[in-house]
Amino acid sequence: MYKFDLPLDTREANAIARRRNCEEQRKSRIFDAQTRQIGVDTAGLSTQIEEKRLRNQIENERKKAYDAEMVKNSQICTLLDTRQQNDTMRQNVELNKFRSEQQTAASRREFDLYDPESKKKDQPARVSDDDPRCQVSGLQLFQGEDLSAKERKKLQQEQMREWIKQQLSEKNREKEASMHAETLYQRKMMQLDQRAVLLAKEEDECRRNLNVATKSYNAALDAERKAKEAIDKQKELDDNFTELSNQVYGDTLTENPGVAQSSFGGHRVITDRWKGMSDEQKVEIMRIREEQQAEKQRKTEEEKELQKEYERSQLLQANAAILMEREMNRKAAEIEKKIAEENMRLQKEQKDTLTKLAKEVYTNPPTDAYFTQFNTGTR
Repeated sequence: MYKFDLPLDTREANAIARRRNCEEQRKSRIFDAQTRQIGVDTAGLSTQIEEKRLRNQIENERKKAYDAEMVKNSQICTLLDTRQQNDTMRQNVELNKFRSEQQTAASRREFDLYDPESKKKDQPARVSDDDPRCQVSGLQLFQGEDLSAKERKKLQQEQMREWIKQQLSEKNREKEASMHAETLYQRKMMQLDQRAVLLAKEEDECRRNLNVATKSYNAALDAERKAKEAIDKQKELDDNFTELSNQVYGDTLTENPGVAQSSFGGHRVITDRWKGMSDEQKVEIMRIREEQQAEKQRKTEEEKELQKEYERSQLLQANAAILMEREMNRKAAEIEKKIAEENMRLQKEQKDTLTKLAKEVYTNPPTDAYFTQFNTGTR
């Protein structure tokens, strides 16, 4: 089995076929003069520009929506922040009021331990009949004794129970107040909803009434317009009849020459009323015409004399031009003769040069196969 009988690799064959196909497509793009676009893909660029424009448009719309949402959220946050600040301020005012009214120093549980008036309010444990204020020699009160501990503890427990009852009652009152406020809020929202529905109905009713009123107003305007058109038409007919009467019975059709007299002078007339010239005017016009004809005849004779003088000058110039042309033709003939001699000399030199090139220089001329190898590939 020879080497050229071995089967080709499928992947290599596919790669070669793919490269050949790409080369053929490249040739069709480059060698076709009508569709050749070297370095510029107009269709691809147009598609990219359109896609970029669509992306920019979508991005701008997304930014606008995002900005609008940010403005809306900012407004909502501002309202919530204002409401929270107002609620905090109100709670602080109520808290300070409650502290000043309900949580005084005298109502505290340990107030009897640091009461500045405790010594003044304290009474001796046992009182003597002779010395009710228990003097030093009486030995009725000793340091460290706490004879009223049970009563004080009992009072503290009572006070604790009262405080717990008060806290429970306050908590219940706050809960009831919150429920009452929520109920009022729900009622208020229902009232607002009902009010909105009522306003919507009233708005629809007002819109219907407005449409009816507009329709009636338009009908009235249409009737008024028709009546005005009828009045204008009748007025136009009356004006036309009056104008016809004036034309029939006026001075324009009665051949009155006085109606053509202008108020700016006797030499001026009104053209739309003028009936013609008088005999004196006609005689004056004929005289002026004869004078104009005589003046025109004189100017014609003068122009003829000038034309004859111009023709004589043109004849002299033509003779001089003929003589100059003959002299120029003679000189041109001499120059052409010299040029022909020089061309003969150059022709002989060129012929000798070509013969030398053909016999000595260009001894190996290229064939057609040399020229056909160009412009066959795209690389």
